[in-house]
Amino acid sequence: MAADGLLLQVRDIHAGYGKLDILHGVGLEVRAGEMVCIIGPNGAGKSTALKTILGILRPKSGDILFNGTEIVGLRPDQVLSHGLAYVPQGRIVFPQMTVTENLEMGAYIERNATRAKEALERVCALFPILAERCYQKAGTMSGGEQQMLAIGRSLMTAPKMILLDEPSLGLAPKFVTMIYDKLTEMKRQGYTMLVVEQNAHKALSVSDRGYVLELGRNRFTGTGKELLNDPEVKRLYLGG
Repeated sequence: MAADGLLLQVRDIHAGYGKLDILHGVGLEVRAGEMVCIIGPNGAGKSTALKTILGILRPKSGDILFNGTEIVGLRPDQVLSHGLAYVPQGRIVFPQMTVTENLEMGAYIERNATRAKEALERVCALFPILAERCYQKAGTMSGGEQQMLAIGRSLMTAPKMILLDEPSLGLAPKFVTMIYDKLTEMKRQGYTMLVVEQNAHKALSVSDRGYVLELGRNRFTGTGKELLNDPEVKRLYLGG
């Protein structure tokens, strides 16, 4: 890790799909222990930024350093093995498998049975409802419970950093609150998170810092509080 605590550095990234460029020189940084959010309108390039960091998309130019190592050009499985975890949008779980089996799938790269057991205990302590439902099939759970399961599964490898893509998408308001309460608790426990979110107000209210993307470019950056109180950000993205 860099001396200033930088865990992730994205520098001047240009990326897209085929000949269609989506990101035009995007840059961002995340320090260890921070929760940082990326907000912006639909089509701004938020999810594309995450996919590029993960290696799902290869940038045309630019650098991505994670924990001091250049990860551009690595396959997603190689990126994840460096200590990144990913929670894709859409509450992706294995519906016919139990809660415990889903969580165990998250530890597939962990060869040490003791460490895998300890990870399972940590996740169940953070999400008690998963412990209560350990034998329930994931497909029978509510959307909010499935999202908690997807987040819990990402923690099974004790990652250095978690990337979350639209964690509140399609959830009832009470589950949005519940999910963000859990993310705040994870932050208190020392997890580092980069969150892409449509619910800009919710994300900024709990994040250390935020980036606003527009048409694939950095538009605003600042602390969560600064962006919440910025008149231009309010007018354009917060409906006020």
